Order: sequence, then C-alpha cells, then structure tokens
Amino acid sequence: MQLEEFNGLDAGEADAVVRPCVDIDRWVAGVVERRPYASVEQLLETAREAASPFTADEVDAALAHHPRIGQRAEGGSAEASLSRSEQAGVGIDDSVTERLRAGNLTYEERFGRVFLIRAAGRDAEEILGELNRRLDHTEEEELPVIADQLRQIAVLRLEGIVTP
Repeated sequence: MQLEEFNGLDAGEADAVVRPCVDIDRWVAGVVERRPYASVEQLLETAREAASPFTADEVDAALAHHPRIGQRAEGGSAEASLSRSEQAGVGIDDSVTERLRAGNLTYEERFGRVFLIRAAGRDAEEILGELNRRLDHTEEEELPVIADQLRQIAVLRLEGIVTP
C-alpha cells in the first residue's frame, strides 16, 4: 500500500493495516493517530518511537500471537502470513529444527514465554547462537532484548506494508 493511500484511510482501516505488525493497542494508536506522514521514513521513525519502550505486559500480550521460531505459523491472519514469510528465508533443516525445538523449550521453562527474535535477515545458525546466548540472561536482562526484537519486527513489517 502506498503512503498516500495509508494516510487517507479512516482510523479503523488504518488500524487494520498496522495491527498485524504488532498487536499492541498503544503502539497501533500511536502510529495511526499521527497520520498523515510526509514520508515512509517519518512513519517508520514514529513506529520506532511508539515502541520505545514496550512494557513487560505489552511484550507478553504480543508474544501470545507469535509462533515458536522454527514452527510454521498457523491460520490465515495477516500476522501469521507475515510470520511465515519472515521465517521462510532462515533455511531450517531437520537438525536445526530439533536444536531449535530443544532450545525453545529450555527458553520457555526459564523465562515463561516463547523465544522471540527478528528472523528476517538471519540464518538458522545465527538464530541458534542468539538463543543460546540469551539463555544466560536474567529476566531483567532479557526483557529489553525481547522488546527490542519485537520493535524491530514491527517496524520491518510496517516497512513491508507501506511503500513510498
């Protein structure tokens, strides 16, 4: 969708465009309410600012919609479609799938939530390395990392949806 079209949508339509990027009401409202944007970069900067910081409750609510890394997102929602396309380029074979499965379980036991990472632009070994590194974090160290990954995902998704 072109920026001009996005700027011209009513609030409900704009919400529907933005929400699949990350389902956090405050963030969606912050992006939608600041229209019109003069450029896509201005839109993306607003999206970054609106996400800084995501609260622990917002992170937990948003993670309820995210599949485990290495697992195919189910359903026909826009968010599931975005997740499938983001993970498609990672190149996960059976060996990596098993290591991701084990790492995901360890992470979930440690932190009580799914492991979240921006998959776009990363390969499977990099993701596994990051998963293993982050298992050494405390909850206080991990929460800002998760929030940053969520912000990166949201901004990349928005960049893919709204074009100049």
